[in-house]
Amino acid sequence: MKRLSNKLAISLLAFITAMSFSLVSCKKDFLDRKPYTSLGVEDALKTEGDLLVALRGVYAGMRGGTYNAVLRTDLFGRTIPILGDLMADNVYQSVSNSNRYTLYNQYAMPVNDANATGMWTDSYNVILRSNNIINSSIDANVNVNQYKGEAHAIRALMYFNLVRFYAKPYTDNPAGLGVPIVTTFDLNLKPGRSTIGEVYDLILADLEKAYTLMTVFNGSSQFSKYAARALEAKVQLTKGDKVKAKTAALDVINNSGFTVVPAADVAAYWGNPAPRTDKVETLFEVSSDAVGNIGFDALGYIYNQSGYGDMLASDDLYALYSATDVRRTDLTAVGVRGGLPAVFVRKYLNIATDRDDTKVLRLSDVYLIAAEASLPGNEADALTYLNFIATRRDPVFLGYVSNGNQLFEDVITERRKELAFEGDRYHDLNRLKRPVIRSANYPASAQNILYTAAKRLLPIPQAETDANPVIRAQQNPGY
Repeated sequence: MKRLSNKLAISLLAFITAMSFSLVSCKKDFLDRKPYTSLGVEDALKTEGDLLVALRGVYAGMRGGTYNAVLRTDLFGRTIPILGDLMADNVYQSVSNSNRYTLYNQYAMPVNDANATGMWTDSYNVILRSNNIINSSIDANVNVNQYKGEAHAIRALMYFNLVRFYAKPYTDNPAGLGVPIVTTFDLNLKPGRSTIGEVYDLILADLEKAYTLMTVFNGSSQFSKYAARALEAKVQLTKGDKVKAKTAALDVINNSGFTVVPAADVAAYWGNPAPRTDKVETLFEVSSDAVGNIGFDALGYIYNQSGYGDMLASDDLYALYSATDVRRTDLTAVGVRGGLPAVFVRKYLNIATDRDDTKVLRLSDVYLIAAEASLPGNEADALTYLNFIATRRDPVFLGYVSNGNQLFEDVITERRKELAFEGDRYHDLNRLKRPVIRSANYPASAQNILYTAAKRLLPIPQAETDANPVIRAQQNPGY
């Protein structure tokens, strides 16, 4: 099995060493144990309680990492959802800004881009922490199985994001270069990039294992059985396997007990910063609260006009919403910023004390996956699942009645409207191999980004290629 480079493995070793010390330091016999600087992975997790502590650390790490005691924002804390809209056509950087993500607004990212480096490094740290749980030898029971199932699901999610940001879509060429696969902890070997197909195989194997192991629902801030199944539906759709995508989506729709948030509750749903236990809409979200958060660098702060407020909704996205659509009336607002007309994003209102969580998997997305996966063979089903969402966002709308290619386009448009500001649009355009056609809100040089453009993929970080001669020759074109 391929393993990670020294640079990233060492960063996890520091985590495991600190975690191991914290687990033993309060016990009477700690002086008789190995020095904490020599504790290896095999010694770090010995009990069910150790697994739970480690799992909590994995979830915390999904917000972003820490470098020189400074919190980074390059996972679900901010960068992953931001780039999913900014690199597409939903969100642009205001002329009045704090200089965050400027090069992405311009599609001019360099090989040593800090956000691309942070996402890569922090993702692998989360993966390695998940591996530590998955590979532990603690005897199985309901709780241990649950913790390991959650770790499998988290690892799958992290690889899914990596392979979509740093590699071409599966449907482009499964044999193309993906990202390094790491399932063990090893400081000695340095990996090359596995194929895209191999990465997807691991993701789907992890999700099947997660679905089998997990039996408990602990709220939306932890993975559960049906959150893993929802992610599987998304992965299969991205992979181009519509039959399996629909099967997984319908398992969630029919058997999970989750319900879609109705129009009357949309504003309250997005205004609530706390994880949910009522199975309304949110299958999984990365939690930020009054204690565990990244402060002024959280996702909401860069959207909210009481924060940095840099990111604005594009004019063409706003124009897609009817005047009676709650996604327009409740989740956006028209104003002026930098002396120019602007559409403000109001999905993230909680930027102090208990911050907004980052929604990762929602039931509405699962319905839209089922709609798209029904095409072209079953237009009746596609309309049923599509209209289930569309009519719950616009109480006046009677539903789509289209067919053929127009029905497919209606599904894609509804995905854009429903999942705006959550980081999906870029990945949809990539998997569909479509150009990014941006409005006049964006720089003139970055308004038409072809599917074949080099900057449609993030660079393998220069720090990684410098440290790893195997991956040095596998850099993405254009960097």
